[in-house]
Amino acid sequence: MFLSLLAESGIVLAYAGVGSVLMLIGYFVVDLVTPGKLHELLWQERSKNAAILVGSSLLAVAIVVATAIRASADDFVLGLLTTFVFGLLGIVLQALSFLAINLLTPGSHAQMVHEENIHPAAAVSAAAYIGISLIMASAIL
Repeated sequence: MFLSLLAESGIVLAYAGVGSVLMLIGYFVVDLVTPGKLHELLWQERSKNAAILVGSSLLAVAIVVATAIRASADDFVLGLLTTFVFGLLGIVLQALSFLAINLLTPGSHAQMVHEENIHPAAAVSAAAYIGISLIMASAIL
């Protein structure tokens, strides 16, 4: 029983590690597509719009990761691999949606992230992130 608990704990830690790495990658991808240095926007400028983008992106990655873990049921190694691949795919689709919204709408995301008030484009991008993750989650299941 103790060995089983130890083995299950190792599996949980492995999935948590993959999920954490994916969320870190997601953060850096949001930083890459967002004009300006994200850590400065968040911690120095206290940009609400940047916070909405990052927060929704991290939540979206977590939704995809949690769904991939749930769907991976019995095969640990394959489960870790599919979780990582689906997570990366979700991050890429989020970045593409951000870039598409920026191209297809008037104004500039560069200005939006520096505005003091919450900008509607931040909400639209956040909804796209969460929407993409929910669509992926349904496809995974």
